[in-house]
Amino acid sequence: MAFVEPVTLAARGVKLVPLGLEHEAGLRAAAADGELWTLRITSVPEPEQTRKYIEDALAMREAGNRFAFAVTDEATGRVLGSSSYHDILPAVKRVEIGYTWYGKSSQRSHVNTTAKLLLLTHAFETLGCHVVGWRTDNFNFASQAAIERLGAKKDGIIRGHALRRDGTIRDTVMYSMRSGEWPEAKAQLLYLLDKPRT
Repeated sequence: MAFVEPVTLAARGVKLVPLGLEHEAGLRAAAADGELWTLRITSVPEPEQTRKYIEDALAMREAGNRFAFAVTDEATGRVLGSSSYHDILPAVKRVEIGYTWYGKSSQRSHVNTTAKLLLLTHAFETLGCHVVGWRTDNFNFASQAAIERLGAKKDGIIRGHALRRDGTIRDTVMYSMRSGEWPEAKAQLLYLLDKPRT
């Protein structure tokens, strides 16, 4: 049995469903909302690479090291973006959350915070994870700020760690949250989501 079993997670109008080939058109449309593949610091697929992106995610799911979700609008089913558990380590009960991106119209909304709340709640409260991690490009300052807002702690920087889409080599900033830190982080996320938007 896989550590991460297929599951659908939903709250506050946001629904995470296991990513499948049926999401190809929706993912392509979400990526086109802001031409996200042009950003050198993201993993968003170019339009003609969308099917391969999903096939690669499904192969990694089969291998047990990644479980990708389509992030959708619960009311309409429209695909807003994608997020994944990855670098899944059942023996130490650790997952990372990443491969996360949203169409421009969903950015700076409650979508990412809600999706992270769903993924973190499932990781700590259902899967029994001891640690949840994140990694991001050293130049992706928006991502770093978003991860820090969740209550994650910076573990450090792995230098010369991965290739970007433009062929340059990036440093990777690593973050994590331990299970003992989750109750306080959860309370803060719920506070942020319940706060009136100005």
